Amino acid sequence: MYFIGNWKMYGDFSSIKILKSINSSINAVTKKKDKIIFCVPYTLLNFFSLKFKKSKIAIGAQNCHHLENGPFTGFVSSKMIKNTGAKYVILGHSESRNLGEKNKLINLKIKSAIKNNLTVIYCIGETLKEKRNKDTNKVLSKQIKIGLKNIKNIKNIIISYEPVWSIGTGIIPKIKDLKKTITFIKSKFSKKYKNKVKIIYGGSVNPKTISTFRNIKDINGFLIGGASQSKKKFIDIIRNYYK
Repeated sequence: MYFIGNWKMYGDFSSIKILKSINSSINAVTKKKDKIIFCVPYTLLNFFSLKFKKSKIAIGAQNCHHLENGPFTGFVSSKMIKNTGAKYVILGHSESRNLGEKNKLINLKIKSAIKNNLTVIYCIGETLKEKRNKDTNKVLSKQIKIGLKNIKNIKNIIISYEPVWSIGTGIIPKIKDLKKTITFIKSKFSKKYKNKVKIIYGGSVNPKTISTFRNIKDINGFLIGGASQSKKKFIDIIRNYYK
């Protein structure tokens, strides 16, 4: 299982104490094959990567530019991210899409990240309006088709289904609806990629909601927002999942 923390625009050097505390407890609640990843601000990538190099915790970034270098003030490339020691990068997050990122641009970012040996956490998901209009499958199909265009190998891609209306709201999908959506996403990879796709869920994942997802066999992990900034909540999410 993947347990991925997205710190968003939070954290500083003193936040190392949170990860140190999590690291001290992680082996007691995880299984051997579990992956523990924290995607933190650019300013912390190298510092955290060095500190947790020999631990179960891996470090990732939250976005990248689609080119490796150039006159792009304020941006960071996947090559630079890799050089910090980070191993993962979140791409296509709804908060980035809201700022104007389109599927074609995200596709270029994914290609750049893979070229630089980063594992991509590719976020897809529908808005509340799209859900109400029953356009969920249409939206997801488009995000998958364009976002992963001309990508032949998805070994280093994790698909994160994050319904936009669930992020930070405390509202999660009904289990029957989530099962159908996860099955639909998996079906989009059945022919070309022979079902070799890792699908995780994100959106109001916390110690109380996590047990709801236990019986959905096709979910391979979780992208955790605010709760990942708390040692107690993050550990409790893992503990409660395995109860």
